[in-house]
Amino acid sequence: MNKQTIEKEPLLWLVAVGFFMQTLDATILNTALPSMAASLGESPLQMQSVVVAYALTTAMLIPATGWVADRFGTRRIYTVAMALFVLGSVLCAMAPSLQFLVMARVVQGVGGAMMLPVGRLAVLRAYPREAFIRAMTFIAIPGQIGPLLGPTLGGWLVEYASWHWIFWINVPVGVLGVCAAWRWMPQNDQQPRRSFDGVGFALLALGMVGVSLALDGLSGAGMGRALVAVLLVFGMASLAAYWMHALRSPTPLFAPALFGIRSLRVGLLGNLFARLGSGAAPFLVPLMLQVGLGLSPFHAGTMMLATVLGSMLVKRIAVHTVMRFGYKRVLQVNSILLGLMIACLGLVSPSQPHWLILLQLFAFGCVNSMQFSAMNSVTLKDLSGESASSGNSLLSMVQMLAMSMGVAVAGAVLAGFADMWQAKEGYKLMALQATFVTVGVMTLAATLVFSQLEPDERVRPAPDTHD
Repeated sequence: MNKQTIEKEPLLWLVAVGFFMQTLDATILNTALPSMAASLGESPLQMQSVVVAYALTTAMLIPATGWVADRFGTRRIYTVAMALFVLGSVLCAMAPSLQFLVMARVVQGVGGAMMLPVGRLAVLRAYPREAFIRAMTFIAIPGQIGPLLGPTLGGWLVEYASWHWIFWINVPVGVLGVCAAWRWMPQNDQQPRRSFDGVGFALLALGMVGVSLALDGLSGAGMGRALVAVLLVFGMASLAAYWMHALRSPTPLFAPALFGIRSLRVGLLGNLFARLGSGAAPFLVPLMLQVGLGLSPFHAGTMMLATVLGSMLVKRIAVHTVMRFGYKRVLQVNSILLGLMIACLGLVSPSQPHWLILLQLFAFGCVNSMQFSAMNSVTLKDLSGESASSGNSLLSMVQMLAMSMGVAVAGAVLAGFADMWQAKEGYKLMALQATFVTVGVMTLAATLVFSQLEPDERVRPAPDTHD
């Protein structure tokens, strides 16, 4: 199947549009958070629950998406997913309060959790192996355009219209997508029924929700310390119970044998710790630029393009770098650089020239992109057959969970510093600066994890995942 044929396939365009909607929504929101806080009567330093709700919902549902698509068919599930994403967008745009907005983001997250995995599954079934890589490359292009447009478009909409439009713009595209999905998604592709580990799914979901809500509650989001402690204990107990359940279940969500693969084990843990910082940065940077430095939403969104450009530039050299130096050396050194880049953003001040801030953001984008490329590849490189599909789903879940936890931790740290210094003039900027330094130091923990890789590991062809 040649390139011209690929580009004319409506199925690929449909999945690509869904991918674009997700990546655009993920990057357009952060720039609008300060304006949303002002409109809803909330502190801009305590808006992390809007991001956490979506990421946590997505992480929680990813393990079930494959089974649901097999059971009900890709056309039906993809259509429902896109419809839920549109419904969530409408509810977000109409939100009268932060609590309503958070619940609307949960609805959006249910749709988002199914859209990309089910779309990718439909493409996998529709194309032979030799055409699949070309098809997925075509789909990935809009996913790179979304982050490029998101920050600037979000800033422009907030400044010249209102924050509600960052959600309204999803509606016409999504409605067309629903109609197209019903027309072009494969029909009657349900697979033979297989058992679903409902008990394991419930335990894993409760564990992720409990731990994430406990971390979010540390920011003072209406929860007392006793409730935070209870949620944390029950969350950890649920995760432990899932592990014991998986050891004796004939069909667990994720087979414990997967963790016998060293590269997967180290890669997943490294992803978790590294993304505590890299997941928090997109939430913190717009706050720093708008709340700390007083920039307009459009100006702040334009400056964030430096991060996207740095990321796109490094994507081209990431594989060659790892081929030359090996996974272990690259990830150890790059994890240190990532922590330092995040901490250095805490040095940003109103007296600093904007070109220097742009340089910092560009450098962060470069280092962050190298980290994603290397640690995603090392996580999946030794998987094959059935373990590849399961490992890929597990990695996707960990990525979203880590982003949720990173934003929740950053919000808790930010709230703590803000409470400590609120009597001082300029306390918001001080709290943001201290939070960047703290999150940067925490990110350094990933270096300890990646030091467990074998020193002679080098790049071999491996599937990559989107970030």
